Amino acid sequence: MSETKYSGMAKNIESSRGKLGVLLPGMGAVSSTLIAGVFLVNTGHAKPIGSVTQMSRIRLGKRDNPQYPFIKDFVPLAALTDIEFGGWDIYEENCYQSALTCGVIDKQELDLVKDQLEKIRPWSAVFDPSFVKNLTGTNIKNAPNKMELAKLLIKDIESFKKEKNLERLVMCWCGSTEAYQDCMDDKAFQSLDEFESALENSLDLIPPSMIYAYAALKMGIPFANGSPNQTVDVPALVELSIKNNTPISGKDFKTGQTLMKTIVAPGLKSRMLGLDGWFSSNILGNRDGEVLDDPDSFRSKEVSKGSVLESILQDDLYPDLYGNYYHKIRIEYYPPRGDAKEGWDNIDIKGWLGQKMQLKINFLCRDSILAAPVVLDLVLFLDLAHRAGMRGVQEWLSFYFKSPQCRPDLKPVNSLFDQDEKLRNTLRIIMGEEVIDHSGLNYYENKG
Repeated sequence: MSETKYSGMAKNIESSRGKLGVLLPGMGAVSSTLIAGVFLVNTGHAKPIGSVTQMSRIRLGKRDNPQYPFIKDFVPLAALTDIEFGGWDIYEENCYQSALTCGVIDKQELDLVKDQLEKIRPWSAVFDPSFVKNLTGTNIKNAPNKMELAKLLIKDIESFKKEKNLERLVMCWCGSTEAYQDCMDDKAFQSLDEFESALENSLDLIPPSMIYAYAALKMGIPFANGSPNQTVDVPALVELSIKNNTPISGKDFKTGQTLMKTIVAPGLKSRMLGLDGWFSSNILGNRDGEVLDDPDSFRSKEVSKGSVLESILQDDLYPDLYGNYYHKIRIEYYPPRGDAKEGWDNIDIKGWLGQKMQLKINFLCRDSILAAPVVLDLVLFLDLAHRAGMRGVQEWLSFYFKSPQCRPDLKPVNSLFDQDEKLRNTLRIIMGEEVIDHSGLNYYENKG
């Protein structure tokens, strides 16, 4: 390795040996695709394409003497063969049945790991129909109050850890988008004491996702929020994550259309091309699409997706270019499409002397195929962060989210390229390597 500039945390990172339990609230399309994929990779039937932790290399050292190890060989990540999966769902289908129902992976492929998938059965879930109006299920927990529901989740986790002989656990919310609510200013969410009191009193404002997050953080289990819910955004749960030395990250997996926005928008801005309007339309037919057919749930997604352009384009700094653009987002539930989501973007831009131009992007993607490796990377990186003694908000994982969580007084970074650089430099710092800033002036200086 190159001469180090940072002392790094490498010598203090706890071992990755032993089994890692991955806890998944929501065992639908994303979770079943992830689980089936890991089993197929472990049995040699597939490659983990789309996973940065498994497929990407990281550059170390100067350009004139570079090294390119795989990330999984550079940082001490848990092995895929050491992962055990467990989770909750409002439906009782085992993982194989769920994967068949979702229709993301062909039955022929699923049957290669059918026995393993059938052994994974969801535990009864914490569910509140007022937050997800378009779904109903029978596999649901009952308790006198929301604190008791959290204790039931903790009991599930403790049983799972004992049964599977797990060393560590990570939880990643893969459940549905909950109805939008602006609860950040409510007293119940400002401190841990107030939040715990609100759980005891079953405050209506507390959604199921927060109960899962509380249970995880109370046990010192890292938590990632894959939906646009405000789950761990509130001060009370950030406080708990810091108190229990536990990393958190979120929110809303960056998969289809927003992934394209975080690639294209930085390019337009870097060339100082103006924007008049950006119209985004989506059609999808999976359970996520059904949930988003409810206006309150759609509002959560709209807020998450809509914040991306503003932070990238910085209209306050470039009013002539981005001070008056029109941004419209539509998501339509279309059952025949299933998990094969289509994202269509019409982008009206302007160039030299204000002349008008257009971009058209038609992204025919597979929502869960894009999301599954994101979940894998997040759980492996959060486990690494936990073993390295990192706690609270992990902004370096913004690369994976539509609406990245960061310190309240800071604006999130949404450019995919800036996020990628931050992620990789964080890994370099953790391992005591020099950060790479691509300035390159020293390559051309006269050495005399």
